[in-house]
Amino acid sequence: MRLIEEQMNSAIRGQRNFRKDNTEVVTTDNGLESVVYLHGNMIAVYFHDSRELQIFDGGWQSNTTKSRLNALLDELKPGFGVFQKNWVWFLSDRLNDMIHPFQSGGMITSAS
Repeated sequence: MRLIEEQMNSAIRGQRNFRKDNTEVVTTDNGLESVVYLHGNMIAVYFHDSRELQIFDGGWQSNTTKSRLNALLDELKPGFGVFQKNWVWFLSDRLNDMIHPFQSGGMITSAS
């Protein structure tokens, strides 16, 4: 995991704002949600109270987007991951041994 991704995850866990290079975490004033941006595009929302993670491709299915999402998933939803096969993105659910088509805006609710 890249240093910037460790810092991003630390900001989310600490419910604080963070900005470095192309990555930004904005936590709401009440601390209930942390929103992650990559190049100004929203790629994730973490709901602290329900421990749910909503993931987006931000309109760019790039290697950097995939890397940031996987860092978030490793930290917040172990057992899940985003991968690409033949230029198509998928969501791997290793807990249930399933693979799903990637859905921008999809909510990951299990495994905390």
